[in-house]
Amino acid sequence: MPTVLDDSLLDDPARLAEADSAGLLRAAAMAGAQVRATAELAAELELAERLDVGRPRAVVLLDRPGVSRTLTRLLAALLTPSCPVPVVVAEVVPSWIGALDVVFAHTDDPGDRELAASLERAARYGASVVLSAPAEGPVAAAVAGKGVLLAPRVPVPPELAFPRGLAAGLLTANALGLLISDVQVLADQLDLEAEKDYLARESFANPAKALALRVADRVPLLWGLDPVAVAVGEHAAHAFAAHAAMVCDVEDYRQALTRPALRRAAQSGGSERDIFADPDDSSGDIPTRVLLLSVRTGPATDAARYEAEDLLPGADVIAPAEEIEADEIVRAAVLALRFELAAVYLGLAAGSIGGAGRYAPATA
Repeated sequence: MPTVLDDSLLDDPARLAEADSAGLLRAAAMAGAQVRATAELAAELELAERLDVGRPRAVVLLDRPGVSRTLTRLLAALLTPSCPVPVVVAEVVPSWIGALDVVFAHTDDPGDRELAASLERAARYGASVVLSAPAEGPVAAAVAGKGVLLAPRVPVPPELAFPRGLAAGLLTANALGLLISDVQVLADQLDLEAEKDYLARESFANPAKALALRVADRVPLLWGLDPVAVAVGEHAAHAFAAHAAMVCDVEDYRQALTRPALRRAAQSGGSERDIFADPDDSSGDIPTRVLLLSVRTGPATDAARYEAEDLLPGADVIAPAEEIEADEIVRAAVLALRFELAAVYLGLAAGSIGGAGRYAPATA
């Protein structure tokens, strides 16, 4: 079911702050700080020097529960087009792992024994291991003295640790010479996005609040126009489920349109809600909101966008390149943060998280 919310809460900073008893808005806004802290730790541990072993045979990204799943898929989407070595996404270390391979993993579960055993095996066979994880527990112990452990320095809830894990993955790719990314620029842009989405800014000037309002009474269809955008959409769906109990559909838009029933719903769901409609009407129609996500730029993406807008005239297009001058890494991370904050705002206004929510009295 679509999420119903108390939209007056979003433009009442005092009530928002009261509702956010867990400090999730503040934690999400620390995305830039997470990136900087990870970069500082990587420098202290001499990550670049320790990975200066020449071109690896393969890079293995371990896909574990939580934000690990979405950030590894984003890293894979960023790496794949130009990476000179195979990029493998797997839940555990492959059987062929060896001394010429590099393994990267992120987790916020220090007791993930399956991951611990997998990393221990990778280290035993001589693979280079980079781990983004808490400093205690079986997972950290598995790489002690055998790999690089990037432990969190900025404490945030596990569902908001995406920037830290992404920074760790980008720094690993940088050290291997497989991807060029400026994590300091990334941190600065995340700070700017957090400022735009600050709780005191009204909805019309706050991209995250505006996004929350756009999807509040609909089922979001997060359809990507490029592989990086699809990966960001997967993280957005994770955030909406984690904070707002909202289920989203995520897909490459061409694949999405091969499903006739959902395609018809998407093509008929772009009109605005009838304010005179009976809220108890059980006609069975599920209102949808198509969000076409675009991170990459270039002729192929432009052609996809033109085709998608023609087929889905009621869709919203979210293209960070129209707002900021930055590479696709930064654009992807900024869009992921906007979705995270939108999900938190939606959860607070709908009452699925926080202390006040939709049933709170409309008083400061």
